[in-house]
Amino acid sequence: MTSPKPKSSDKPELEGVYGSRALRGSPNDYFQLLKPRVMSLVVFTGFTGVVVAPTSINPLIAFVAVLCIALGAGAAGAFNMALEHETDALMRRTRGRPVAAGRVSRQDAMAFAGVLSFLSVFMMALSINLVAAGLLALTIIYYVVLYTMVLKRRTPQNIVIGGAAGAFPPVIGWAAATGNAPVEAWILFAIIFLWTPPHSWALALYTTEDYKNAGIPMMPVARGAKSTRLQILIYSLIMAPVACLPIAFNMGGPTYVAVSVLGGAFFIYLAVKVFLSRAGDHPEGGEASLYDVKREAKPARDLFAFSILYLTALFATLLGEHIFTGL
Repeated sequence: MTSPKPKSSDKPELEGVYGSRALRGSPNDYFQLLKPRVMSLVVFTGFTGVVVAPTSINPLIAFVAVLCIALGAGAAGAFNMALEHETDALMRRTRGRPVAAGRVSRQDAMAFAGVLSFLSVFMMALSINLVAAGLLALTIIYYVVLYTMVLKRRTPQNIVIGGAAGAFPPVIGWAAATGNAPVEAWILFAIIFLWTPPHSWALALYTTEDYKNAGIPMMPVARGAKSTRLQILIYSLIMAPVACLPIAFNMGGPTYVAVSVLGGAFFIYLAVKVFLSRAGDHPEGGEASLYDVKREAKPARDLFAFSILYLTALFATLLGEHIFTGL
């Protein structure tokens, strides 16, 4: 499925992108190209991988490793905005992004992303180790090529397969600390990988019109709201037990037991509420806020909001137990 061409009514908004008057952008515009919200989660989970790995690491080396992960994530985000500027301009959630709004040219965004990609992988290889550098390079290529350029417009499973890119940071962090990526690191990967579909599809249930207008076959667009609600429940039922696996591998202590079990149970409860609701049956439309949703879609909004808290709590607990209790 291909993205529709911008309508004539969109031309004034997109003139900076397609015309010759694109601005070079402010420092804040280039910072926004890094997708700072996404980057913060990437840095957090990557740092958790560094700390949870069963070895000591020099604080300066750990800082460099996390910096490389951050730069790599920012590069992937900038590539995504450069490649997706037409699509972003058609969606109310993304039309204010620097390239879509014409504040940064596509060429400048691509060059910026390319420099960051090279620096992040080169620094990781030179300062840390080749395993971590290779995984970082793979993550950038995976997100930019496989997800953004190949999958996003071709399959409703885009977020499932592409979600692996967001799940790599703790594995990269672990590899930076130890030089290898054992099963424990991939458990952290699996938690994020399985968390991504219910998190993303919950949002998609009340922003369906955005994806439809942009020609993106997100699950509610391609398979309908009912099927999406069922798949959210299925993924939630699989993810919650997987999130408890760090207990079995001695990665999480008593606090993690409580957070993962109780948090997972509440996640499933919210997923059941979404499944029994009519969220997505009547797509939203023109609300100004992502949180200003119809009553029938509020279960999806609640699951989306809690999913962020849940994943943060899981990794914060692992991080805290290893820092403060020496687990």
